[in-house]
Amino acid sequence: MTTTTPKPDRSQPIWAPDPDQARASTLADFSSFADERFAAGVRNPLDYTGLWTWSTEHIADFWEAVWTFFGIHSHTPYTSALTEETMPGAQWFSGSTVNYAEYALTNEHTDSPALICIQEDGRETTVTWTELRSRVAALAVTLRQHNVTKGDRVVGYLPPGQHAVIGFLAAASIGAIWSQCAQDFAATAVIDRFGQLEPTVLVAADGYSYNGRHYDRRDELATIRRGLPTVGHTIVVDHHTPDAFAGEEYTDVIRWNEAVDFDAVPNFTPVPFDHPLWVLFSSGTTGLPKGIVHSHGGVLLSLLSLLGLHMDLRTGDRLFWYTSTNWMMWNVVVSSLLTGATAVIYDGSPTFPDAGTLWRIADTHDVTFLGTSPGHLQACERAALVPKDNFDLSSLRTIGSTGSTLPAASYHWVHDNVGAHIQLSSTTGGTDAVTAFACSAPTTPVWPGELSARGLGIAMEAWDGNGHPLIGEVGELVITKPVPSMPVFFWNDPDGQRYHDAYFAHYPGVWRHGDWVAITTDGSVVMNGRSDSTLNRHGVRLGSSEIYQAVEKLPQIVESLIVGVDESEGSYWMPLFVVLADGIELDDNLVTEIRTIIRTQASPRHVPDEVIAVRSLPHTRTGKKIEVPLKRILQGAARDDVLSIDSIDDAAAVDQFVTLGNARRSALATPTTL
Repeated sequence: MTTTTPKPDRSQPIWAPDPDQARASTLADFSSFADERFAAGVRNPLDYTGLWTWSTEHIADFWEAVWTFFGIHSHTPYTSALTEETMPGAQWFSGSTVNYAEYALTNEHTDSPALICIQEDGRETTVTWTELRSRVAALAVTLRQHNVTKGDRVVGYLPPGQHAVIGFLAAASIGAIWSQCAQDFAATAVIDRFGQLEPTVLVAADGYSYNGRHYDRRDELATIRRGLPTVGHTIVVDHHTPDAFAGEEYTDVIRWNEAVDFDAVPNFTPVPFDHPLWVLFSSGTTGLPKGIVHSHGGVLLSLLSLLGLHMDLRTGDRLFWYTSTNWMMWNVVVSSLLTGATAVIYDGSPTFPDAGTLWRIADTHDVTFLGTSPGHLQACERAALVPKDNFDLSSLRTIGSTGSTLPAASYHWVHDNVGAHIQLSSTTGGTDAVTAFACSAPTTPVWPGELSARGLGIAMEAWDGNGHPLIGEVGELVITKPVPSMPVFFWNDPDGQRYHDAYFAHYPGVWRHGDWVAITTDGSVVMNGRSDSTLNRHGVRLGSSEIYQAVEKLPQIVESLIVGVDESEGSYWMPLFVVLADGIELDDNLVTEIRTIIRTQASPRHVPDEVIAVRSLPHTRTGKKIEVPLKRILQGAARDDVLSIDSIDDAAAVDQFVTLGNARRSALATPTTL
């Protein structure tokens, strides 16, 4: 895919940095530091292009500068910042021993808030830095008392809130490995993930609330416990049903309050730089979800760069990014603690009781950086909401958006309806490297429809199919040099083959991410959607296989296929196509049955936007579904540009999708008369 991409709107930037504020940013301080200590050659601290060029041409020096600038403490000396610039297999800070939780919790803060946790019903809990350190230390003692040691797995089935944060930090503090699933995931989906890890301890809540309704998850929890035979103890957050976990079958259950409500002194276990910190799971498109393992040192470095330099977070700031515990943005929010900022966490629907919920939280809690998604911003626009008229957003400095492509119109909506002074930071990255590849910076302007800059230390390019870099044309997003937070390995991948195939099979030694992008002449980035078959709904990556497993259990369904389509106006359409058994019609009752089984056996997020009956589905000659070519056809690509008809078992089936795509785009292009 190599087509010329005009810049979306270059009449003027929608936001430009104030020079005095830019000079006062942490990024400007770092630029001067890098020039003085590491001979970066960047004389003007506001010269982002020069700093980015140095950071990618001298990546070892750049990451050592980040290490030194932010004062990362190693319990043992390291030999070099980077042994070789190889992918996969780069060795960072060999010989060093660190601990992510130690860095996050060892600071001068006392009674100021570390966490502000808000529930949908209005209840709020503030956890100070002193309280957070104490509870993490106590839970770490509890884990050690139940024989959890370095390298063991501790998993959470939890909503957003203090319990997930404390559980993660306690596990990290002793060198255990954390993983979690949100509570809207069905038990089977949770077991598919956690079962691979053979966890020792499960931390779980009895339920959660969303969109004005409470969801009791005790039955799901019981199924999960039965499906994880290695779990020796379950720590239960039983706020909704405090008397539910009694009886002989619950002798292994520890109440949350018993696990954390006692005095304890923090005791951090130093671990090697590349020791696993957490396991994030892929979507599961081609089978069981892949366990993506990131390291203590890699996450610490990459997220200090993202949060401290790009997002300019520091002590006194408050980051509120609406996210579930399934999305890697939860990991980013928790990592704001590394900068001394306060993490504001909301457990509930972003539009309950109305579209103003997130803005109301930003107002009430003096949020300085608000993170959301294109879908939420567009929902606010459709609701005719004008946040600047309804809320006091004087503390708000930046709005972040990620999860899908933010259309240019949304930039203008934020400028006109939220505030012209607010920087809009559209960001791309992913679960894979748990950082941003392209985002904004305090020293770069914002142009509608564009991501302001490639991230520092991120050697990102757009390549054509032959591995040639492109400027001003759409190509594959690739990373040509290693990044510290790239996975150290995939779980249960002893020879590294699955890891290699996921990122390095297409361009040997170069990370291929699966996005279409164009890089402009001044280094900004224009996103053009996914180039692979992963469903990416509002930033949460979903597996098609989980949908197929649910739907194709129904006797009325012969076969199904789901794709996620990035549409021209910025929306994301996720239709499910079904082939029906003989004599079956797709009526409202069957659609409801399909939606229900997906919701109960996968999650509400997996439920499609539309269910469409088709005569048949095309396959490769070996019987594989062709999700990516069909997605691209629905997005407007010519049939013969995306597949060879000779390699398909049913050419007429492909033509159905050509017709559907044309009709869909025509309908979207037709103005609605009110």
